[in-house]
Amino acid sequence: MRLPLAKDGLRFIIPLGIITVTLWLTAISMPLSICVTALTIFVIAFFRDPERNTPEGEGLVISPADGRIIRLEKVKNSILSGEEHFMVSIFMSVFNVHVNRIPLSGKVTGKKYNHGKFISAFKEKSSNENENNVIIVRGKKHAAEVVQIAGLIARRIVCWVNVGDDVSIGNRFGLIRFGSRVDVYLPVSFDPGIVKGQKVKAGETILGVLK
Repeated sequence: MRLPLAKDGLRFIIPLGIITVTLWLTAISMPLSICVTALTIFVIAFFRDPERNTPEGEGLVISPADGRIIRLEKVKNSILSGEEHFMVSIFMSVFNVHVNRIPLSGKVTGKKYNHGKFISAFKEKSSNENENNVIIVRGKKHAAEVVQIAGLIARRIVCWVNVGDDVSIGNRFGLIRFGSRVDVYLPVSFDPGIVKGQKVKAGETILGVLK
């Protein structure tokens, strides 16, 4: 059985765990011990990485992130192209699972890291102005652009896939520390099955269908 934690979180969890145990064993300061314990529990919760049951079906698009739908509309351009796309934007709070997953099966045909600002990821302009990482996943019939966006607190985007990698729907591909958003740009033929304000789960919630 795998440890249900993102591997990138171990560099934070292990030192905090050692400090927590040391503080309790030495009884240096009860308030300090309680604060560090609370911080350790928060970090462990943040980097949790539970298994997900990914639905299968022709043309399905699965949510790449846990969180809430804050934008669901057609836009005239995406990050890497000027064509019209259907945009789905998911905001992740610090309490959500932050491991991101592939929305549809295919091959990674593009990847680009864009340096930028760190304004609140809840604001619309963060899609274009904030630091972000874009991957393009091209399937047999359709392609999707997935954008990991840094936020006011989130200053570290992690992406585990590269151009040329074959990926399957629901596969883990990265995470963002600590709280941010993920945008998905899809062909205009996309038929959404979710609504604005709805809560979704990465690798599990069906966003809609590509006809």
